[in-house]
Amino acid sequence: MRYELFIALRQIRARKFQTLLSVGAIALAVMVLTISQALMVGFTEELYDTTVDKLPQVSVSPQEGEDYIYLYGTLMEEISSIEGVTAVSPFLTGQASFRFKDNSFNAELKGVVPLQESEISSIEEDMVEGSFRELEFSQNTVVIGSRLAEKLEVNLGDSVDVSFPNANPLSLRVVGIFHTGSPLDESLAYTSLDTAQEFYDVPDVVNGISVRLQDFNMDREIAAEIGKTGYEAKGWTETNPAILRTIAIESTSNNVVYGLIIVIASFGVVSTLNLSVIGATGQIGMLRAMGAPVSSIQTIFILQSGILGLLGALFGTFAGVLISLAIGGYEIPAASSDVYGGISFIPIVVRAQDIVLIIAAVFLLNLITGIYPARQAAKLDPVKSISTR
Repeated sequence: MRYELFIALRQIRARKFQTLLSVGAIALAVMVLTISQALMVGFTEELYDTTVDKLPQVSVSPQEGEDYIYLYGTLMEEISSIEGVTAVSPFLTGQASFRFKDNSFNAELKGVVPLQESEISSIEEDMVEGSFRELEFSQNTVVIGSRLAEKLEVNLGDSVDVSFPNANPLSLRVVGIFHTGSPLDESLAYTSLDTAQEFYDVPDVVNGISVRLQDFNMDREIAAEIGKTGYEAKGWTETNPAILRTIAIESTSNNVVYGLIIVIASFGVVSTLNLSVIGATGQIGMLRAMGAPVSSIQTIFILQSGILGLLGALFGTFAGVLISLAIGGYEIPAASSDVYGGISFIPIVVRAQDIVLIIAAVFLLNLITGIYPARQAAKLDPVKSISTR
C-alpha cells in the first residue's frame, strides 16, 4: 500500500464524526438520485407502454385531395414489404351516435379487421368482458369502452342503435367491453370493417392504415419511406409530440435538481477536508520536513475526498435500490387506479447502468472537489506548520 493511501485512510478513521457526516450527506443525496432515476425510468416505460405501444406507430392517410384509400390491399402489401414493418391494419373510422333505451352518446366508430388490429394494438389484453375476435365471426356486432358502456348502461349481449347523418342506421350487438384507463374508454367503439363500410355506405374503401414497427424509434424513417408511395404517412412522434415533450421536460428538470443535490453534498466534503487541513497542519509540516513532496500531500487529500465520495455513493445506491424496490411493490388502490391511467403498481425500473453511472459520477465529482483543499494543504510552509504543534 502506498503511504499516501495509508495516511488518507488513517485520517478518515481518526475523524469518525466528520467522516460519518460527509458519507451520510453524500449517501442521502445519492439515495434520492437513485430513487428518482428509478421512478423516472419506470414512468417513462409505463408511458410508452400505455401510449406508443397501444397506438399506431405510423399512420397512413389518403392521398391529398382524397377522402379514402381505394386500393388499400395493394398498398398494404407494399408497406408490409418495407424493412422494419411488422404489421399493418386497415381501418375505416368516423363519428357515430350510440343509443340504448333513453341514453345517447356520441363516440368514434372504428371498423377494423380484428386479427390484423390485434397485431397493432393491445386491445385483446384490455378486454374485460367478451371477446374482441367475436367481431370477426358475427355480423352487426360492436366492442365498446367501459366508460361508454356505463354511460349507455349497456351490458354484454345488449343491442345498441347506431346512427349518424348520411349513414345507414344499424343495430349492433355488444360482444365485448374493453378498459384502457384512458379517455378512449368513453370515446371509441370497434366494429368489423365490413360493418363500418355498410354503416358509412362506402364499400371496399378505408380512410387509414395503421402500421406497427420492429423499432418504434424508426417511425419517421419508415413514414418517409411510405410517403414515397404517394400517400401521407406520419410517425407517432409527429402525431403525439406531447409524449416526447413531457418526457424531455421531466427528465431535464429531474437531472438539474438532483445534480444540484449531488454538487451540494460534494461541497460538504470540501468543507470537511478544509477542516482536516486546519487540524492536520502540524502533521503536514512533519511530512514535508521528512521529505514528502507537494504532490504527495495533494494526493493524500484527493484520496480522502474520493474515498468519502465512493463510500457515500455505495451506501446511497444500496439504500436507494432497497427503497425503490419497496416503492415498486406498493399497490395503488383500485379506486385510484383510473386516476393514474390504469396503473396498479408504482412503476419502478432499476437499471444496472444507472447505478454504475451514479457511483462513477459521484466518485469523480468528489475527486474534483477535493483538489481545492488538497492544494491548500500543499501550500503550507513546513517550518510554520511544525511551529503550530
